[in-house]
Amino acid sequence: MNANSLIILDFETTGLSPNNGDRAIEIGAVKLENGVVTERFQELMYPGRPVSHFIADYTGITNEMLNKAAPCDEVMERFADFIQGQNLVAHNASFDKRFLDSELKRISSDYDGQFACSLLLSRRLYQSAPNHKLGTLINYKGIASNGSFHRALYDSEMTAKLWLAMLDDIQHEAGIDEVPFSLIQKLTKATKANVGKLLASCK
Repeated sequence: MNANSLIILDFETTGLSPNNGDRAIEIGAVKLENGVVTERFQELMYPGRPVSHFIADYTGITNEMLNKAAPCDEVMERFADFIQGQNLVAHNASFDKRFLDSELKRISSDYDGQFACSLLLSRRLYQSAPNHKLGTLINYKGIASNGSFHRALYDSEMTAKLWLAMLDDIQHEAGIDEVPFSLIQKLTKATKANVGKLLASCK
């Protein structure tokens, strides 16, 4: 499968770890088909308890908003349908994967795609960037942004723009017309010193 046809997702959550009882409060995602966004998914979800002042300030998602939202289980049923058969990408994917796995396990659901991490990929490709936070990389690559980070759909859309910019750079460096998803997985596992060699071997 090519790396320009997949789903890019982002969770906002009550905290850092589902192992500590944290829950998802928002999911946002965009579906890319041949490098074009063809569908979007965005829903708030009620986690069953209030969120902290810190999370409300950080995300802009208030308890009043969540009290009107569907419960996590209902939203995740819909999201499970949305992602079936697709590979998945997130910025700092280990975080989002933990919450995706945890929330789907609660409803006895699963997914069949593989995950890639745009954060790990950016660390390999943009080794001179000041850091590899999403907002920093958007500025570093000169990608226009006019919304507020830390909302799930906006972060997904910005990650999608960054992802496509990285695919363009890989195509240019490797001299290839399309980037297979398998190459992304190899790049994210490669040492920084070996990235150039790996891209050169594609020619």
